[in-house]
Order: sequence, then structure tokens, then C-alpha cells
Amino acid sequence: MIVHSRCFPDEEIFNRHLADIHVLPGMGYQVFVLRSAMQRIDMEDPVADGSADDTEESTAASEMTSSPKETITQPDGTLPNNSQTEESLAEAGAHSESVSRDMAEELSRQLEDILSTYCHEDGGVGGEDGQPDGVEVNGLSEKEDGKQEEAKLNGSGFTEKDQKKLQEKKKVKGLGKEITLLMQTFNTLSTPEEKLGGLCKKYAELLEEHRNAQKQMRSLQKKQTQLIQEKDLLRNEHSKAILARSKLESLCRELQRHNRTLKEDGVQRARLEEEKRKEVTSHFQVTLNDIQAQMEQHNKRNGNLRQENMELADKLKKLIEQYELREEHIDKVFKQKDLQQQLVDAKLHQAQALLKASEERHLKEKDFLLKEAAESQRMYELMKQQEVHLKQQLSLYTEKFEEFQNTLSKSNEVFTTFKQEMEKMTKKIKKLEKETTMYRSRWESSNKALLEMAEEKTLRDKEFESLQVKALRVSQKPRRGHHQKPQTRRRAALSIRTAQRRHRPLLARRATALQN
Repeated sequence: MIVHSRCFPDEEIFNRHLADIHVLPGMGYQVFVLRSAMQRIDMEDPVADGSADDTEESTAASEMTSSPKETITQPDGTLPNNSQTEESLAEAGAHSESVSRDMAEELSRQLEDILSTYCHEDGGVGGEDGQPDGVEVNGLSEKEDGKQEEAKLNGSGFTEKDQKKLQEKKKVKGLGKEITLLMQTFNTLSTPEEKLGGLCKKYAELLEEHRNAQKQMRSLQKKQTQLIQEKDLLRNEHSKAILARSKLESLCRELQRHNRTLKEDGVQRARLEEEKRKEVTSHFQVTLNDIQAQMEQHNKRNGNLRQENMELADKLKKLIEQYELREEHIDKVFKQKDLQQQLVDAKLHQAQALLKASEERHLKEKDFLLKEAAESQRMYELMKQQEVHLKQQLSLYTEKFEEFQNTLSKSNEVFTTFKQEMEKMTKKIKKLEKETTMYRSRWESSNKALLEMAEEKTLRDKEFESLQVKALRVSQKPRRGHHQKPQTRRRAALSIRTAQRRHRPLLARRATALQN
């Protein structure tokens, strides 16, 4: 929609009326209309016309009083029939009279052409013959029309059509007044060349005004294109915001489903852990009873087994501590899950707040667009094409989202299988750790036994060497008596035998320990 600035008397009024353009939602497309421009023109034109009428009446009265000898022109451009004109015509002669009449008719015709073209540009207001309705050159009928229009405006029952007609009549009145002023100025001139020069000057002024109006129209068209581009950008942002809102809603639904599944999994895991704990406690109680019975039996048999039972008791204490640590770890895991749930709730509230903020911003943008946007049928077709394109994009995004859901389901299945395998591996690792601790304790006990046997062997070797030295000394000593030598030999043999008897059970025990 292009609004000519010539329809408005001033650029500020035109800009103010242009700012009143607002958007009305139609059947599938948007139509841009001027909301209060015509009402403002109706409120401003009567005041302007009234002031113009007053000024013109005052000027006409002053001219009549100051120059009573000036002539008054008629609508056909002829001079009035008074004594002065008759004397001047008689003196000029028939030839000059015909020339002046021809020039006056030509000037009046040119003025009528200008008036018809100007009225056509301003909205084509006029009669069938191209002249405005109810306009006389001498200004008498204009006053009568002004009185009639004031009576109509003061009346209560007038419609918008009447207002438009009144506005058109006022415009035609203004043009008629300009024509009367031109004719009066032309009558003051003596020669037709001066009249033609004045007409050319007036035409140049009108041409300059027309050029200025064209420049203003171009600048306003540029502003209109800029506003349309801004509206397109805002509409694209609005569509993006709607898409983001739909995505956020889908994400919120997915988060709610995920929270429900997490709660159900947590409850099931708690039940399973409770059952496992009961089974472990019952099994632990049974094992404790068995261990106590075995400890009583082995306390009767051997003190070494008593020591082993003490070690087993220490191990059981460690197991209990580990079990307590495990329970504490489980409690921490549950607390962590509660914190995660709170974090998810906080994120959900934040997303809801963002949605509300985006809705408010959207409403503000919508109000802003309703106040300042302007669009035509061409934009409607473009929006149709964009809608088709967006529908295609939406179908593509739905297909991609379905593919993403399928991949998510597959990844969840893989994760569950991997979790089961991890649980199996943890059980195997625990069994292997128990076996390694058992073998390590046996290895340490065997090492201790080996060290003790090595120490005892060194001691026995030393004793044996000392005995050999004693035997050599005894053999090297001179014979004090024949009866003393066999006694010493007997004593050495007895000492060796007693030492061997002492160390036999210890060696047997160490050999059994090494075999174990």
C-alpha cells in the first residue's frame, strides 16, 4: 500500500498518520489499513478550511476596500460588465478585444486542465466534464458550500461516505481558491505575455512541489521496504521461538518420563538390595555358627588352630566393616540420586520460566508488530511458500527425531547388556580377590616356616660342627685311660640322638605345612 504525501498538508501530519498503520488479521492473510488517519484529517481539515475561508474573506474585503476599481473575474474567464471595462474595451478596439478574449480562454482552459489533472492525482474528485462540483471563480458559491458543509458536520446523522465527500469538496475548494487567486493576479497584469510568464512561474512552483512530493514518496517507500524486511526478520524469529518452544516441551516430557523410570528403578533396586542384605545376613549368621563350632573343636585339639580362628575372626570383622562401608556407599548413592532429581526439577522450573519469558517476549513482539508492521497480498503469497517450506522442514525434523529415538532405544539395550556383563565381571573379580588373599596368606605362612627351618638348620649345623670339633678334640687327646674313651663316645652319641629326637616332630610339622 503506497500513501501519497500530497493527500496530507504537512510532512509531520503525514508521518503521524503513517504511524497509525496497524495490522488486522483477515481470513488466512493480513490486511494493512489506516486506523485513524481519516478521522484526524476530518478533525484537522474543518479547522484549516475555516481559517482559510476567514483569511480569504478578509483579503477579499481588504481588496474591495483598497482597490474598488479592480475587476472581478467570472468562471469563463471574461471581464465583468462594469463601466470601466466597457470604456477600456471601447478604447482597445475590436482586435485587441478578440486577442484578450482568446488569451483569457486559453488561460482558463489551461487552468482547468491543471485543475483536472491535480484533482485526478489527489483522488479523481470532480464532475463528469473534469471541473469540480460546486466551485465558482468569484468565490460566492464556495461560501455557500462551506455553510452547507458546516451544517452537515454539525448534524448528528452523517456517515463515513459523507465525510469523504466533504473532504473531497474541501480539497476542490482549496484548488478553486488558488485558481481565483491566480485569476486575480493575472487580472492585475496588463499584457498577456506577463500573464503567461506568471502562469509559467506558477507551473514551475507546482512542478517543484511535485518533485519534492515524489522524493518524499520514494523515501517513504524505502522506509516501507525496511519495515517489511524487519517484519520478515521478526516473523522468522517468532517461528524459531515457536520451534524452540515445541522442542522444549518435548524435552520436558522426556525428562518427566525419565524421572519416572529412575524412580521405579530406584525402588526396585532398593527392594533387591534389601533382599540381598537379608540373604547375606542369614548366610553370615549360619557361617558364624559353623565357625564357632569349628573353633570349639579346634580349641580342644590345638592352639595353632586357635590362632587361625582368631585370624578368621579378624577377617570377619573386616568383612563386617566392608559391608557397613557398602551400606554407607549405597546411602550416598541414594542421596546423590535425590540431588540429581532436585537438579532435574530445578532445570525443569528454569525451562518453564524461560518458556514464560519467551511467551511474554512473544506477546510484546506481537503487539509491536501489530502497531508498526505493514504488508500486502504479495507477502501473503510469500508466507504461503514459507509455510510449505516449513512443513517440509517439519516433516524432515520428525523423521530425524524418529531415527534419533530408534538409536536411543538401541543404545539403551546395549547399555543394559553392558551393565549385566559388568555385574558378572565384578562378581568374578570379588571371587578372584578372595582366592588371592587366601593364597597370599598361605604363601606367607609357608615363607615363615621356611625361614624358621632355615634358622633351625643353621643352629643344628652349628651344633653339629661343635660336636664334631668336640669329637675331634676327644680323639686327639691322649689316652688317660682305656676305660674313659668309650664313655665319651657314648655321651656324644647320646647327645646327638637326643637332639635328633627333639627336632623330629618340628621337622614333620614344617613338612606338612609346606605340603599344605
